[in-house]
Amino acid sequence: MTTPPPGLRERKKQATREALRAAALRLAMEHGPDGVRVEDIAEAAGVSPRTYNNYFASREQAIVSAVTADREARIAAAVAARPEEVRLAEAVTEAVVEQYTDAGEGGHEALLFITTRPALRHAFLDSTAGIEPPLSAVIAERLGGTGAPTARVLAASVAAAVRIALEGWLRPAGEDAGAVGSPDAGGLVVPVGSLSDRLRAALAPLAPSFDAAERRVQP
Repeated sequence: MTTPPPGLRERKKQATREALRAAALRLAMEHGPDGVRVEDIAEAAGVSPRTYNNYFASREQAIVSAVTADREARIAAAVAARPEEVRLAEAVTEAVVEQYTDAGEGGHEALLFITTRPALRHAFLDSTAGIEPPLSAVIAERLGGTGAPTARVLAASVAAAVRIALEGWLRPAGEDAGAVGSPDAGGLVVPVGSLSDRLRAALAPLAPSFDAAERRVQP
């Protein structure tokens, strides 16, 4: 499937979103998250607070978006780009691992900033829910017209699995390895083990469901 290039309106919206992300992260790192207002971010990006509210529901969401930056859409695009002979479970797993382990230029510093502040860490974990809509659309297309409900369930399960993997990876120092994730906990957060391994382990139980869904649509 070939996606047409975005029009001028969409490019302007994307530019505004990127400007808000960049301004939010820069101001937060300069003044601390609590020292930044929505009005400050909007002014730095050259837009009104009303325009800001069309893109982000909170300052934490805008700050975190500078790191997550359309990751959900990139995951869906990576799955769509895989040949049909590649198992859907494998395509989804590889797309998720690739996008969550590639921090990009300056990404490691920004990620450290976010994960060491409880409110931002919570918003970072909440951002995994954004995986569901674009991934659901891609899975539904792969499964055919009758696969929409199944696609939604599978995509929601992927989002939940990714959050669980991140909660385990971003565990506050001193917390028991078997404890439930504590995104609101303060103090030092110590990434535990390989994020890639954690993501694969969290997604592995979903493979039989993906395989079963694919078998149902095979001629």
